[in-house]
Order: sequence, then C-alpha cells, then structure tokens
Amino acid sequence: MTAHHALVLNLHQPPNNLQELLDDGNWEAKEILYALDRIPRSLWDLEDVARVHLSLSGTLLETLNDPGFQQRVYGVVDCGALLWHFQNQALFEILGTGFYHPVLPLIPEADRPQHLYRWLDIARHLLWRPHFQGFWPPEMGFSMELIPLLRSCGYRYVLVDSEHVEPVTSMNWQELRYRPHIARHGQDEIIIIVRDRDLSNAQEAGMDVDWFDNEIAERTRWCDFVPLVTTCTDGENGGWFRNPTQGANFWSAFYRPFLERVRAGESAVSPIFIGDYLNTHGAHGEVHVHTGAWNTGWHDGRNFTQWTGSERQRATLEALGKLSAAIQAASHQAAERGIADDAGFQQALEQATWRLLRAETSCNFYWGEAWVHRSDVDMAASWEALQQVQARLG
Repeated sequence: MTAHHALVLNLHQPPNNLQELLDDGNWEAKEILYALDRIPRSLWDLEDVARVHLSLSGTLLETLNDPGFQQRVYGVVDCGALLWHFQNQALFEILGTGFYHPVLPLIPEADRPQHLYRWLDIARHLLWRPHFQGFWPPEMGFSMELIPLLRSCGYRYVLVDSEHVEPVTSMNWQELRYRPHIARHGQDEIIIIVRDRDLSNAQEAGMDVDWFDNEIAERTRWCDFVPLVTTCTDGENGGWFRNPTQGANFWSAFYRPFLERVRAGESAVSPIFIGDYLNTHGAHGEVHVHTGAWNTGWHDGRNFTQWTGSERQRATLEALGKLSAAIQAASHQAAERGIADDAGFQQALEQATWRLLRAETSCNFYWGEAWVHRSDVDMAASWEALQQVQARLG
C-alpha cells in the first residue's frame, strides 16, 4: 500500500527582524533569505512529484513585498521572483494563517478575525489565490473555539499536533494519527489534519531517505486504509534548513533524493497535497482537540508555558486584553454615534488597531521575557492613537 506524505513548512519572521539583522551586519539574515530562496530552486524541475504546503506569515509577506527591502537585498535574493515562484500551484499549497503570527487562543477573541482577514488580504494579492483550503495556526496553537471563525473564513481543514488529539469515535492508534477527522464546536465542524510529532522532530533535526521510507512503512504497516502522514516544521530555521552546503541540508540531502526515488517508482511513499487527499479519501471519525501548541524544544506545547511561563509574560498578555477591550468599546461607541466612517476617526482607529495586533506577535513572548518589551512599545503607540480616537468621540 502507498502511504501519502504531506510536507508542511512554516515560514515566519517577526516584524522588522530581517531588517534589524541586516543593520547589525548579521550573517543570519542572509542565511534566512537563502533558506527561503532554496525552497523553489530545489523543486522547479520536480513539479511532477513535489508537493509542499507553505504557511507564510503576514509579516514575512509584508517584508518580502516591501520595495525598499527588495532593493536592499537584491544582490542576495530577488524577493519579487521568490514571491512569484510561491504562486506555483503545481508545487505549493498555501495555508492560511494569522497576519502577525499570534498564538490565537492566548489573544482576545475580538482580535482573532482581524489577524485572519488581514492575512487573507495580503496573501490573495501576493500569492495569486482567491481561496485557501487549509489553515496553519501560528505555533500550532489551537483550541476548539476557533472552529467557527475558521469556517467563516472558508477554511476546509486545520493542522493540529498529534499530542492533543483525542478520539470521540472509536479508532486505533494508526487511524487517529494517519487519517483526517472531523471536529465540532457548536453547529460548526472542520477537518482535522494530524501532525505526526515524532516524524516532525526527525524532519527538523535531519534524516535520510532510507530511514524515512522504513519508518513510514513500520508506522503504517497495520493500516487498512490509505494513510496520510503529515510532517510539519519551520522551513527557514535551524541548521538543517539554513545550511547552504550542497548535500548537507533538508533539500539536497533528503527531499530531492526522496523525490527522485518517488519518480523512479522505488518508494512506497507518495507526496500529496492535503486537499487532493481529502478529495479522494475524505475524513473519517470524530475527534476532540485539547487546547495546546506544538513542541518547542524544551516544552511539549501543553498550557502554552513557552509563552506564559513568567509573571511578566502573563501581565503583558493581560494588558493586551485591556487595550483590546478599550479599542472595541471605542469602535462600538463610534458606530452608535454615527461617526465610524469619519476619515480622521478611521485613521486613528486603524493606527491603534494594527499596533495592538502587532503587539500580539507570538515571538514577543516566545523568548521568555527577552522580547516582551516589543509588545510594550506597540501597546504604548496603540494607547496614544486610542486617545485621539477617544478625543473625537468627545
């Protein structure tokens, strides 16, 4: 039996991170850009077999599309050409995500739609797709209450980590991990695609084709259905993806040799787009997904400890909630008074809103307390803009 493999790569850079690395003369900026550029370059002669799912955060798309940034790095990477290559629908299935890459369950519910809508606006324009089937929750931070919002945005499926999935319908280990399922919240339902955490860890650390083929064969040996094995990692972080040496990185040491084996009919594993798999095989059984994120090296993703482990992190998240509530209150008050369409009001409200959304970036909390001050800076600017909003309200 052929096992299908869905390769998923998350691509995200925090706001202004690449620019700041370049300002510091840091080689890391070029490593990241080379890693991004290596993705289409590694695949464009393998369109018949290569199938890759990409999640590109709004902040990364914004940076790559910025004319000033494009000019600055032109001798390193042609960002315009890179974005054009990502439009290739034979190679890439693009996954929706949140613009500023927040851990969605940790931010106020009222702010979540803005992250999703703003990402759709920029992605439809730059990636030349009117519709996106799948959703990548930033940091794989998922909770069941997100389902109605995802469905309202048109998403068919969402990716979640295997450690948080619990069967509602009776199913064995192989069925739970290697089949799509349905999850329900109220009247809404969505298809759940399960990330294999163990194989994803291997993908992040480095693996060879023989091991990969054998491991999938062993894991799916007792499947009486066509299995979908899904591996998800960052695609531009870590030495395995950043190493520019031919034969020493993910693309040249593993994925291209794997695809060449597939093309030659010498592998029992076949790459596939998740949407194509669902069209043929559908989803089976119901599951419940416990709130959590993916593993982050030292943390297993439960309870979001990576982002909430200190009092400083928790206090900042609480402050974000208060700011969000104040912005929502001002917006509602403007609607009641009939001034919501006033140009000056809208400009000030937009300034307050986008600075709040950027303050919610997951990276501000990922590094313990080292980057929390970035949220403070954006929140201060948001409060300042909100004062202008409130002044117009009288």
